[in-house]
Amino acid sequence: MSQSVSLAFPDGSVRSFAAGTTGRDVAESISKSLAKKAVAIAIDGTVRDLSDPVADGKIEIITRTDDRALELIRHDTAHVLAEAVQELWPGTQVTIGPVIENGFYYDFAKNEPFTPDDLPVIEKRMREIIQRNKPFTREIWSREKAKEVFAAKGESYKVELVDAIPEGQDLKIYYQGDWFDLCRGPHMASTGQIGNAFKLMKVAGAYWRGDSNNPMLTRIYGTAFAEQADLDNYLHILAEAEKRDHRRLGREMDLFHFQEEGPGVVFWHGKGWRMFQTLVSYMRRRLQGDYQEVNAPQVLDKSLWETSGHWGWYRDNMFKVTVAGDDTDDDRVFALKPMNCPGHIQIFKHGLKSYRELPIRLAEFGNVHRYEPSGALHGLMRVRGFTQDDAHIFCTDEQMAAECLKINDLILSVYEDFGFKEIVVKLSTRPDKRVGSDELWDRAESVMMDVLKTIEAQSEGRIKTGILPGEGAFYGPKFEYTLKDAIGREWQCGTTQVDFNLPERFGAFYIDQHSEKTQPVMIHRAICGSMERFLGILIENFAGHMPLWVSPLQVVVATITSEADAYGEEVAEALRDAGLDVETDFRNEKINYKIREHSVTKVPVIIVCGKKEAEERSVNIRRLGSQSQTSMSLDEAIASLSLEATAPDILRKQDARRSKAA
Repeated sequence: MSQSVSLAFPDGSVRSFAAGTTGRDVAESISKSLAKKAVAIAIDGTVRDLSDPVADGKIEIITRTDDRALELIRHDTAHVLAEAVQELWPGTQVTIGPVIENGFYYDFAKNEPFTPDDLPVIEKRMREIIQRNKPFTREIWSREKAKEVFAAKGESYKVELVDAIPEGQDLKIYYQGDWFDLCRGPHMASTGQIGNAFKLMKVAGAYWRGDSNNPMLTRIYGTAFAEQADLDNYLHILAEAEKRDHRRLGREMDLFHFQEEGPGVVFWHGKGWRMFQTLVSYMRRRLQGDYQEVNAPQVLDKSLWETSGHWGWYRDNMFKVTVAGDDTDDDRVFALKPMNCPGHIQIFKHGLKSYRELPIRLAEFGNVHRYEPSGALHGLMRVRGFTQDDAHIFCTDEQMAAECLKINDLILSVYEDFGFKEIVVKLSTRPDKRVGSDELWDRAESVMMDVLKTIEAQSEGRIKTGILPGEGAFYGPKFEYTLKDAIGREWQCGTTQVDFNLPERFGAFYIDQHSEKTQPVMIHRAICGSMERFLGILIENFAGHMPLWVSPLQVVVATITSEADAYGEEVAEALRDAGLDVETDFRNEKINYKIREHSVTKVPVIIVCGKKEAEERSVNIRRLGSQSQTSMSLDEAIASLSLEATAPDILRKQDARRSKAA
């Protein structure tokens, strides 16, 4: 047996330690201050307890400022939550308490469910436990001992968890003082290292093991951070997100609603549909000259989906319909399309294509349906019926890289028009379950890697790039475009997916320069992704204060006195003639009341007209969110608002024409 352990440190040095040396011993050998700050170690990238004996490999000493410590902080906080609950309500059973994105939760079995009023009480006790600064220590128990101890404590759920652990796996028990729990670990050195930057967020019901046939438990959600400033920032973002929630703003602005009779599909109101069509019209203009807009059927026989592979890979997420004929032999199974690609291949295949015609770019604002679990539905962000700004480019192998770059330029330009400048582009590579040969995947990934490098170089550092191993579609690698909104949240929207497989499956071909049948490369492309979701992102990004060119109602003309009504109508008509969406408010109400009411519905511009304005042929302009007013002549107001209400792509064309004429 080796008497020493060889450890490589981040600075490149290598040192030997006696067998049995712990991570804490190693930290102390470097400096006492480092040992005091240390919360864990990593051996060859795997995080382990500070008290673990080290093994040959690369070692890192993890402190609370290390990003990897955040998961430990949250994990330990979950354990402290469980201890606090059992101290306050003896007899409560603890079940599972994992770390999740942005925090943690713990499920409890209690006769009377917890309420939000219990959370401050629990938090107070948690702070007391943290203050005790009890060490985390680990023991390995036999299965029999664990079941006996937990059964004696009345912890039936823990007994069930012990039974679920595979034979031969260590059964770890972690103590924090006298309290203990079944846990895989690792943990920090003591409860005191958690700190006080945590908060319990909410309570909810949760079935044991997620099965509705099992008992209902109470779940307490919480979050924790290394520093109070990080927690404060997170809570600020949550508060901002709540204020910006597109579902609430959708009600206030009278844009859309959802109801039980149509789960996961949108009931668009007049203003919302106008905004939706503004978005579609903008996207349609951006495609002019490069794309042919097509429309494939909504309902197709399952044989088409079997050929594409979707029936085998995606069937549970498809809406299916069986049509009974006069004879049982005539029964057919159809599906509402969950995506547009098989239909576009049929359009490409209709008629012989020459290499001279390539690339052929087919675009569709296609309405698609996908079955999403009811618990996953979330306003416009997650629906069952939505519109894709979908396109498929059929090109030669040699054209593939240029087409991907052309798509990239279009996507980035669209995002910039909506004010999104912080963009991340990541390449998702082959998943374990996929179709197509490794040679085809090698070729596709090689081209896309080169394109990714070009995107990064051309952006001069403005666009961040990365790799997502194993996250590609089952038929090909893809680029994923993620944008950052006004409060720092990231949204994955656009995609570019290279596909050698579907053309092969459907026998799609073109005639090349040697008069041979050749399989095209198919590139799947979306910019907004789901138009509904993109609109939801826009509403939240702008907190309902939509840019004038996107807003469904751009101006309200409100009068101070009935003597100005005739002039107010003249102003409204002049603005409508200039192409703006305008409503009037000539009600016998005080002007401040009118302004408050229209501000709630997020009208961007309120034009106030009184007797003085009528005499001077001027207007007072009040902007949403501003307490001040700007006075200008009617002609100036029309020119200014008309310019602001013009979409960025149209303005660019107008500028280009003026430059050309000059």
